[in-house]
Amino acid sequence: MSQPYYLQGSPFAIRMNGVIGWLARHGVSLLGSQELSVRGRKSGQLQRIPVNLHTYEGVQYLVSARGHSQWVRNMRAAGGGELRVGRRTRAFTAVEIADDEHKVIVVRAYLERWGWEVNQYFKGITAKSTDAELLAACPDHPVFRITVKS
Repeated sequence: MSQPYYLQGSPFAIRMNGVIGWLARHGVSLLGSQELSVRGRKSGQLQRIPVNLHTYEGVQYLVSARGHSQWVRNMRAAGGGELRVGRRTRAFTAVEIADDEHKVIVVRAYLERWGWEVNQYFKGITAKSTDAELLAACPDHPVFRITVKS
């Protein structure tokens, strides 16, 4: 059995994520970026990473462009986390979306919005790809529907 798809960030990308996360923690959101905190499934410690929260038809989603990353594995175990920009922190629950037609629509909308930043992680798949091509790529890119706790 092969390993699930995951594209490790370059040293530059890792440094940039650190800067973007620091900015979000201090109240500066670049094009909607936020800092995701999710409890580590092994360490129990909060793990932090900047993310692009995607809203489609009024519902919020987290899409993992790089594949089955550590935050994805932690999210599956924790079932939720926190999003932060500055002092504003929002706790949420997360439900992973199945690899189906709905996920294709969400991924297409995500690529329309964020493709300039993430297309390189989708192995040739873009917002203009066919539904069949997007469906074939869906298992490599987990998507979570999030619901902010009141």
